[in-house]
Amino acid sequence: MHSFQDFTIQFEEQFNVRQFPFHTPPLYDAAEHILDIKGKRIRPICVYLANEMFAPVGDDAYHAAAAIELFHNFSLIHDDIMDKAPLRRGIETVHQKFGENTALLAGDVMLVKAYQSLSKISATYLHRSLDIFSKTATEVCEGQQLDMNFETKEQVSFEEYLNMITLKTSVLVASSLELGAVLGGAGLGNQEHLYEFGKNLGIAFQVQDDYLDAFGDAAKTGKQQGGDIIANKKTFLIIHAREYCTPEANAVLDELIKNNPTNKVEKVLQIFRDCKADQWATELKEKYYNIALKHLDEVAVLSERKTLLRQLASDLMMREK
Repeated sequence: MHSFQDFTIQFEEQFNVRQFPFHTPPLYDAAEHILDIKGKRIRPICVYLANEMFAPVGDDAYHAAAAIELFHNFSLIHDDIMDKAPLRRGIETVHQKFGENTALLAGDVMLVKAYQSLSKISATYLHRSLDIFSKTATEVCEGQQLDMNFETKEQVSFEEYLNMITLKTSVLVASSLELGAVLGGAGLGNQEHLYEFGKNLGIAFQVQDDYLDAFGDAAKTGKQQGGDIIANKKTFLIIHAREYCTPEANAVLDELIKNNPTNKVEKVLQIFRDCKADQWATELKEKYYNIALKHLDEVAVLSERKTLLRQLASDLMMREK
């Protein structure tokens, strides 16, 4: 069995080269720019991890993993435009460096490149892989639209927010694992359990992300504490506070959102603590984490073949940034 690090090195050796031509600048330079802002490659490595649970990893895993990573970066380019974000991981976003029109085209060509990579998968698995990938790509776009809808919606329910982050964030992790299972020759039941493992782990990850934005140590997260609060984002925490805090506290929240005082973050955090939103978020994260592990338990392979995914899940839940 390979480690997460082994697969990361294997993936990077093939992927960490120029993916686009040198002609037609700045279009392809813009596409390369987002790829240079490297993340942890969790999604593409999930393809490898799921594949190896059932069979040795071959070239198909790289083609699927590259497609996933390219699609993920396509979505980041467009998300940053919509959010008017100047930086990603401390580096200028594509639209900030190259302009919005070029950024849009760079995202588009990256999506085309993702499908080109996926098309290289062997015929045995190609049709199923295309179905999974296309369904997921559509759902991610739906999730982003819902997220934008929430910006102008006065109240968002827990169920609405859960559906949005499932589509926007979780399904890409879930489908990465499902694709890996398909390429490993897993049966439909095992494919479904790995998908549900990834989906619920993704939800737990987002709960942790919301929590860290509010209560995390800025020195560890590398982000301004309370960034979601400042931006008036509707997160798990604010939705819970709205439902469970007193009418007086809700009125204070209304004023803070309307007026944006300098002590806004401090006051909102206190409201969160008063209604125990911080404690609730920790319990909610554990709930979805445990659901994820139950689905992993149901995957019909030897226990030791699940060790790396268990470790990945644990690492994601223990993170402080």
